Amino acid sequence: MIKKIYDLNVGNKRVLVRCDFNVPLDEQGNILDDSRIVKILPTIKYLIKKKAKIILMSHLGNPDGKIVPTLTMDKVQENLVAHLGRPVTKAPDCIGYEIEKYTYGLNPGDIFLLENLRFHKEETENNQEFASFLSRTGEIYINDAFGVCHRAHASVVGVPQYIKEKGVGLLLEKEIRTLEKVMQKPKRPMLAIIGGKKVETKTKLIENILKFADVVIIGELIKQEIEKMGIEFSFKEKLVVPIDAIESDGRKLDIGPETVKLFRKKIKKAKTIFWNGPLGQTEEEEFAKGTLAIAKAITKKWFCFTLVGGGETVEFLTKTKLASKFDYVSTGGGAMLSFLSGEQLVGLQPLIQ
Repeated sequence: MIKKIYDLNVGNKRVLVRCDFNVPLDEQGNILDDSRIVKILPTIKYLIKKKAKIILMSHLGNPDGKIVPTLTMDKVQENLVAHLGRPVTKAPDCIGYEIEKYTYGLNPGDIFLLENLRFHKEETENNQEFASFLSRTGEIYINDAFGVCHRAHASVVGVPQYIKEKGVGLLLEKEIRTLEKVMQKPKRPMLAIIGGKKVETKTKLIENILKFADVVIIGELIKQEIEKMGIEFSFKEKLVVPIDAIESDGRKLDIGPETVKLFRKKIKKAKTIFWNGPLGQTEEEEFAKGTLAIAKAITKKWFCFTLVGGGETVEFLTKTKLASKFDYVSTGGGAMLSFLSGEQLVGLQPLIQ
């Protein structure tokens, strides 16, 4: 059994929370989209209300074990202060005697933000000594970072081995509950839309989702990869593929108008829609029209539960101001794909008691 945050007595305890503050930044390190920070606020506010001593840790970007000035947690600190309306102290590092000592002096309701975990290569290496150092800052461990639950990193799978009291935060619990609902008890018909380019990251997902979805639509780019590799799926009668395409220099880079009509018909009948991956090469505006048309068709649906996830898809929907029109936007990319592919998330295993 995995405990929830409200199952634990957090009052006056040092609670170490693994967050996912890996937000998109511009070249100067300014936050472009703070939705990942916003989504974890309920957990932080719950801990404040329960008078916990709060220590937050996260990675930001991929500095590869080096200190990168634009990837410090300074902007995250400023953002948290703005949202919470209370002080947030930032540490100069994430481990060390002085930092450990500082956590012992925290008062109930205090918030202490550790520096970027990935400034240490030991984080991604799941170094046990590094995990042990991190664990000394908390008496209770809470994982609320769904986006890294598929990563065997020190802060995800190492730290909870050293802390007896542990569980999941409100966001992680909601992510799992929402995905389980889609997999186990969706309102039918259920439609899944799988796009993107890399078929190797989607084959397992398509195979598994065909088992519980009523219809599975795939995008133009991934269709080409499936055909090239000669991949065959079980329940392939549920698969709906593009019937025409927008071309450039002999390359098919977006779904065509007839495909848009076909996909809209399928969308119109659905009561549950899951979407991961753009349907064309959306980096170029002229090949993003198919994806935009499908996104608009989904957001016009009434009495239909709509779930979207994956970095490229969410980025596209945020840019086109359509993300807020979906019922649920997952904070996980790879973790969501792993879960819906039927895989166990390594980040949840150390929390089982």
